Amino acid sequence: MTNSTVHRALNAKNINPNILKAQYAVRGEIAVRSEEYRKALQAGAGHRLPFHSVISANIGNPQQLDQKPITFFRQVLSIMEYPALIEHEEIFPEDVRERARVLLEDVGSVGAYSQSQGAYGIRKSVANFIKERDGFEANPDDIFLTGGASAGVHTLLNTICASRNTGVLIPIPQYPLYTATLALLDATAVSYHLNEEQKWSTNVELIETARQNAADNGTDVRCICVINPGNPTGSSLSVEDIKGVIRIAAKNHLVIMADEVYQTNVYDGVEFHSFKKVLRTLQREEPGRYDHVELVSLHSTSKGIVGECGHRGGYFELVNFDPEVKAQIYKLVSITLCPPVIGQCLVELMVNPPKEGEPSWELYNKERNHIFNGLESRAKALYQAFKDMTGVSCQNPDGAMYLFPSITIPEKAQAEARSLGKQPDEFYCLKMLDATGICVVPGSGFGQVEGTWHFRTTFLPPGTEWVDRLKKFHEGFMKEYSD
Repeated sequence: MTNSTVHRALNAKNINPNILKAQYAVRGEIAVRSEEYRKALQAGAGHRLPFHSVISANIGNPQQLDQKPITFFRQVLSIMEYPALIEHEEIFPEDVRERARVLLEDVGSVGAYSQSQGAYGIRKSVANFIKERDGFEANPDDIFLTGGASAGVHTLLNTICASRNTGVLIPIPQYPLYTATLALLDATAVSYHLNEEQKWSTNVELIETARQNAADNGTDVRCICVINPGNPTGSSLSVEDIKGVIRIAAKNHLVIMADEVYQTNVYDGVEFHSFKKVLRTLQREEPGRYDHVELVSLHSTSKGIVGECGHRGGYFELVNFDPEVKAQIYKLVSITLCPPVIGQCLVELMVNPPKEGEPSWELYNKERNHIFNGLESRAKALYQAFKDMTGVSCQNPDGAMYLFPSITIPEKAQAEARSLGKQPDEFYCLKMLDATGICVVPGSGFGQVEGTWHFRTTFLPPGTEWVDRLKKFHEGFMKEYSD
């Protein structure tokens, strides 16, 4: 039988149509092409390309871009993987071995399943971290460990979305995990725009208008998602912004899903404010008014100064949820048995790092400060570069790992993009990749106000040479397509 006559059970026309609907720009066409270039360079075919390296500025993947792991974390994890190492005091400091002992007592073995909700001792450490951060109690039984924050988002949206009619308010621009997951669930994404001129802040009137319009069209809006600090915007919400969202949720009986994975990535003296702390403060100030507000907040080991994306660790905390709903969430996570146990251990290390006076403190503090200061300085350098570029404007980065500059694309370039079936910013980003090897994500993959164009770039890549490449490309692009 020839290949032309093979009849397979599956083809692109009969698989789940919701998979075909889902879009995830962060790893889309531009990222795929960048990997083809990377392979060509590795195969020695670089003489055919106008650049000598590929810069993966499309995704927040710190250790791919030369961020070094924290020594204390990896030392403890080494013992977790091979417990016999715990006896070698000449290799590891005592606090490393003691932490490994505590974790081994809790999980037994990282090769064994844990409780579906996550190991209790680790959840207790997370609860202590939240209490110290916010000044309000946290209950380990309300905390679910996850295989990264993305797994938590999937779990929660699967719980919230009952039908195609279920609506979830999503910030625009947004991280496409949310719209992609809603597409898979055949639920409805209800967009609300952030205010670019006001440092990508939330706007209560825009949120309420979006919610009301959706409700008028028959959508059952149940949840509002907020990313703070922002991805892709790099913004950090004020207390008043957060209070505005909570008041909308209280008035309209919305679940708040607070994606707070970048909470340690805040710069220039900006303070991170958790939704949990602001909600508990409002409950204390106005007794009874906010007691019914349901909040779920998420955190991850992939971002911050940890940057351990591949270990897949994270958690979410449920606040004010109906116990029967929590029981159903437990049942749902039980279907996948448990999150990766080594990732759970990394969560414990993230929320309970070495303390001053302990043997590993000095090195941990040095490494942490080096990573943080490097991120902050690169953010400022890239922001300054954008300020100096023709037709580019950008908000000063408050947090996260990204900048989301607005770019003016000449009409001539827009026309060429349309002739190729591309969005203008997608066309721009493809041109950038082909000329420089720099991979970024077009703003159309995150959503943007109609008629505006953006791209998202991380500031994780080391050095400034790649920034010079970007500036040179941009000026050439603007000159080539100027009217």
